[in-house]
Amino acid sequence: MRGGHNLDLHRRVGVAESRLSDQRDSSLPGVELSRKEASLPSKRENETDYFHKVVDCQWACPAHTPVPEYIRLIADGRYSDAYMINWKSNVFPGVLGRTCDRPCEPACRRVRVEDEPVAICRLKRVCADNKGDVTALMPPPATTRNGKRIALVGCGPASLTVARDLAPMGYELTIFDGDTRSAGMIRSQIPRFRLPEEVIDEEVGFITGLGGIELRLGQRVDSLKALMGEGYDAVFVGSGAPRGRDLDLPGRREAAANIHIGIDWLSSVSFGHVETIGRRVIVLGGGNTAMDCCRSSRRLGGEDVKVIVRSGFEEMKASPWEKEDAMHEDIPILNFRVPKAFTHEAGKLTGVLFEVVQWGVDARGRKALVPSGQPDEHYACDDVLVAVGQENAFPWIETDIGLDFDEWGMPKVDTATFQSSVPNIFFGGDAAFGPKNIIWAVAHGHDAAVSIHKFCQGDDVALRPPPGATLVSQKMGIHEWSYDNDVSNDHRYRVPLLDKHEALKDIRLEVELGFDRELALGEAQRCLNCDIQTVFADKLCIECDACVDICPMDCITFTEDGDDADLRTRLKAPATNLTQDLYLSGKLPTGRIMAKDEDVCLHCGLCAERCPTGAWDMQKFYLEMTHAEGVNA
Repeated sequence: MRGGHNLDLHRRVGVAESRLSDQRDSSLPGVELSRKEASLPSKRENETDYFHKVVDCQWACPAHTPVPEYIRLIADGRYSDAYMINWKSNVFPGVLGRTCDRPCEPACRRVRVEDEPVAICRLKRVCADNKGDVTALMPPPATTRNGKRIALVGCGPASLTVARDLAPMGYELTIFDGDTRSAGMIRSQIPRFRLPEEVIDEEVGFITGLGGIELRLGQRVDSLKALMGEGYDAVFVGSGAPRGRDLDLPGRREAAANIHIGIDWLSSVSFGHVETIGRRVIVLGGGNTAMDCCRSSRRLGGEDVKVIVRSGFEEMKASPWEKEDAMHEDIPILNFRVPKAFTHEAGKLTGVLFEVVQWGVDARGRKALVPSGQPDEHYACDDVLVAVGQENAFPWIETDIGLDFDEWGMPKVDTATFQSSVPNIFFGGDAAFGPKNIIWAVAHGHDAAVSIHKFCQGDDVALRPPPGATLVSQKMGIHEWSYDNDVSNDHRYRVPLLDKHEALKDIRLEVELGFDRELALGEAQRCLNCDIQTVFADKLCIECDACVDICPMDCITFTEDGDDADLRTRLKAPATNLTQDLYLSGKLPTGRIMAKDEDVCLHCGLCAERCPTGAWDMQKFYLEMTHAEGVNA
């Protein structure tokens, strides 16, 4: 990306959402793309996307939460303000601060200079646990209704996000769910030792408190055609992926009484229908549901609990921390074992027979699991929990209403608008594209709410509203910034846990205690403030190379111009991360250009402090996604 611009401070600018950046142009005013950039369609060709991409955590978050901003607020003790930034973006800070799949953390800039990212997820919990009464900070209920009625099928995170966005705008929203309690999979499939019920109730309550929302819990929708016949202006389907996959193996029917589908079993545990399990338990599967099943089993009487997986340990779909938590609770994970049969005697389950496999190549030369040649293994057990994946199920959607499905039985849904082939029916969450996680469901809900609002107003849903961003100088004095630019050398702080023996006694005891305020401050200070951008002004540069000398990471080079591939090899430190664009100036008086590799920049501000002419400045880039209420603002 080329620099060499003079941005007015506090200028409000349009910016393209990363998911849709290929469909529209939202370059900042005053920025002219170079010939080379214009010829590289694979690169993001506008300055706002460039700055957004530098904020790696926010770029990676499906909801694009302004992570560094709320972390600074936590460090400053402003927990309620930090909570509201999260609430506006990801809707469920208390829930996600305990359960998020954390796509932000692998992207964290900190992992480029040490092993562990900032504990972004657990800091989110800190603002939720320490906030004050935020009721007055919530959007006020609409004073008048706009006459539009929306039906939402399923009361999970996607539907609740749609309701959150549309309720303050005067829509009348009716949420249907077959369960008698709200929150969908948040409540039914996440164990209480990970997510206390009071956290769920509070955050669902913030949404229902916005007014205009009717919950019809315990009322399953059995016919979409009938629902459409009730005169709703639009229908949103957020029914999740409610069916767990089964294993049709020998012995499955004979031993059925002690073989349970993982997500159904977790739901029965959550609602109090199941309170015990056998002493010896085998959990089949390597995802997060399997981890929840095995850890729940340990709390319900399982003493010998094993997770047995067909793949290798690294290939398991479970998050690394979920696997660590299971092993911390003395649950072994056995890999490269494929179930062949359930063994039984007199109708009673006795165990599972496994084939031992290893990585090899198939007939087409592709990596595949192949027989190892070792003898089959048998593991005795009293109960089996099958957690080998989830599937969508839409038996309640008739085939004669014009709704198109693909070859896998999934509705055909536009990935940007979430609109189906029936214009007033929208999908989101797991119901749209298959099982993912809560933060993706929230992102879907925000985008679907925009589409529903535009549809109800008669606007083109394909024309997406650009989010907004500000770029503001942080300079307060010659060598003083409005943020703490000291780089902490602390390693990642560990979240305190309840004593293991105590935790295993009660399935409702939360095992993670969370950071206290002191630990939270230490962890927050590990953030590198990657939203504080190094902004370069060509006209002020005298090419003294002082910034080159002071940079601790060798990020800055003054060199002859060239194409991207060539420049990357001629920098002071070669720029090998092709996913991070270079920051390039225009031609300077000597004919050279300034080239900066953002990849390992610490955002320490030393270049701006050292610069004698102010050619470098540290400017905070703050991006907010535009939700439904901002469409006509």
